[in-house]
Amino acid sequence: MLAAMPDSAPSPLSAGGVSPRAGGDACPGTLRLHRADDGALARVRIPGGVLNPDQADALRAAAERFGDGELHLTSRGNVQLRGLGTECGGELADLLTAAGLLPSAAHERARNIVASPLAGLDGSPSLGPWLTELDALVCGSAPAATLSGRFLFALDDGRGDVDALGADVTLIAEGHSETALLRIGAEDEAFRVPAAEAPRAALLAAEEFLRAARDSGAWRVKDLPDDVRTELARTIGSATGPAVHRLRPRTATPPAPGPHGSAITAGVPLGRLTPAQWRLLTETARRYGGELRLTPWRGIVIPVKGPFEGPSGAGRDETAEALRTLSGSGLITAPDSPWTGVGACIGHPGCAKSLSDVRAEAGAAVGPPGRLPVYWSGCERRCGHPHGEWIDVVVTPDGHRISHVGGERRDPPTTVRNDPAALAAAVATARA
Repeated sequence: MLAAMPDSAPSPLSAGGVSPRAGGDACPGTLRLHRADDGALARVRIPGGVLNPDQADALRAAAERFGDGELHLTSRGNVQLRGLGTECGGELADLLTAAGLLPSAAHERARNIVASPLAGLDGSPSLGPWLTELDALVCGSAPAATLSGRFLFALDDGRGDVDALGADVTLIAEGHSETALLRIGAEDEAFRVPAAEAPRAALLAAEEFLRAARDSGAWRVKDLPDDVRTELARTIGSATGPAVHRLRPRTATPPAPGPHGSAITAGVPLGRLTPAQWRLLTETARRYGGELRLTPWRGIVIPVKGPFEGPSGAGRDETAEALRTLSGSGLITAPDSPWTGVGACIGHPGCAKSLSDVRAEAGAAVGPPGRLPVYWSGCERRCGHPHGEWIDVVVTPDGHRISHVGGERRDPPTTVRNDPAALAAAVATARA
């Protein structure tokens, strides 16, 4: 059993805690829109990336009614709506609340939960019960309302994909056993807890983080001073279970585009979906599985039931036809697509800080798939960059700086100046 901790009182829809950090949290959400060069931006949290088709329809309706019509996937499996009018906030909130996408206004930016997208679909443990319980616990915790919009929970089915994302609190399933591991930040040491109590342990860790961060002003576990982070781990360990040494995976590996057990996976070029593509994905989910799972790698997994399941030829034919249709709409449905592993920030003209239209540059440089993913950033902020090992392309006043990133290590960079062909060749060489 977890050690007893103070109970958290539920927060009313309109209430929320007062952040102890100076300046407040400027991370965008649904109720706090961010002003960008292409209009206002809303970030809709989708815990675990899980949507039912009706919720997906609501997001598309919101994008078309209030914004530019497109839906943008983020590196946390959330959805951004862009080009919004600055006065649409109330109507947008009403629409999302009716769809079940805004259960608590006080916690809407704290519902940052990523989950292994193939969990329960290929023989791995299902994470649905953990996800549902953790989201409810977060929304029922008054302290959790003060979590930064940057604070991240991760639920890993044991394969290590989202464990590698560097979340603040990570739960890791230990097969189909009755235990789980709780990791705090990037520590190699984890704590073994009963699987049935894992979501409560994750919330406890987040609430203890808030207490530890009160004096330091830290937004995330990694921002805590070393001694405070050590004491935080000691406090959580005393309330949970025994420590277990477990190295964090070096690379966060997304599911390859195509069929996966009882699922199909499609990648989204640069994370940007047109209304027609979103509608097609929604219709596919409604017809075959009833669910969409947005991944932290800007892709979509559709669990499949009925005609897709089993080894029959009919099932394989159905899968192939669905993938052909998705491919025809411009989505990535095979690992050999030149768009596999290519990402970019919004760039110019959507962002005033960007020094170039990096999405157009990324498209012009697309070539054979590389061993490593590549991410293009229009400025030094590198918004939405991946984790683990990747090729970092950053626009600077002197040209495009290309470097190989591996965890905390960054190799000496190469700079390419104003030569698209040389830039494409340099990126291809780095990815190989």
